[in-house]
Amino acid sequence: MKSPLLSLPGAVPGEGPDEDVAAHYGDLFREQRALADGTGFVDLSHRGVVTVSGADRLSWLHLLLTQHVSELPPGQATEALILSAHGHIEHALYLVDDGETTWAHVEPDSQRDLIAYLESMKFFYRVDIADRTDEYAVVHLPAGSITEAPEDAVVRETPHGRDLFLPRERLTAFAEESGPPIGVLAYEALRVEAHRPRVGLETDHRTIPHELGWIGSAVHLQKGCYRGQETVARVQNLGKPPRRLVFLHLDGSEVTLPTHGAPIRLASEGEEGRQLGFITSSARHHELGPIALALVKRNVPVDADLIADSTAAAQETVVEP
Repeated sequence: MKSPLLSLPGAVPGEGPDEDVAAHYGDLFREQRALADGTGFVDLSHRGVVTVSGADRLSWLHLLLTQHVSELPPGQATEALILSAHGHIEHALYLVDDGETTWAHVEPDSQRDLIAYLESMKFFYRVDIADRTDEYAVVHLPAGSITEAPEDAVVRETPHGRDLFLPRERLTAFAEESGPPIGVLAYEALRVEAHRPRVGLETDHRTIPHELGWIGSAVHLQKGCYRGQETVARVQNLGKPPRRLVFLHLDGSEVTLPTHGAPIRLASEGEEGRQLGFITSSARHHELGPIALALVKRNVPVDADLIADSTAAAQETVVEP
């Protein structure tokens, strides 16, 4: 769903999954600094919004999700995954319950597949599942923001800021009252800096939660069974994941950033060496310069110098080998 805020002065459309919102409004680094300082807002209205209501909503979701949500208090934010039968990540849900309804935002255009799965698992439970994307837009207020959330918004508060589920017809008025607007590139740069994975970028068809550091934050190890739980338990108790997420400082002399999927190799082997992983997200940070997240084989030495395509990269450990 294309955002009406793309009509604001200076708005440049995003790319890939973020093409329906603004990448920036004319000054990427100024927008990053504002976001880091707790001012402005980010238009995330392209994200899918799904609600689950009904008396059994939390106990039912508890059976399906990787997170412990059966006793989720109203207003407490959490995140959870839905896995395949083999433990591969299919969806990430960013959740809050308002006491009557559980709200979740998900990756753009993924809500239809998510709802199809949830509907197939309803059975006799007293739950109602709805796609609310046409009615509600997600807006992000950074940590430290003093902007007040509208009374008709549902608020999901995290250490990184507040996600508002805002009635979509209020989006333009909210932008006028709560500026400056900040593009999604600034939001993504701070996400990469914080090592926070994103489905569809940090994941492929075989990614398991351990590879991305989602154990604990999105996967509860002491809850009951759910689809894919056997893989989670086996890797946790008996082995190691085949790959691991790393944070990269990229050579700042390069004009372009390595794109999603760019191969990672040992610098000592050069551009013809064995591929050991790939870039998942890259960004230009207002303080750190060019940075990236990458998924590499577990046995890559943590102190090894790497190259992404032809760009030199120094790694920091996110997930221990």
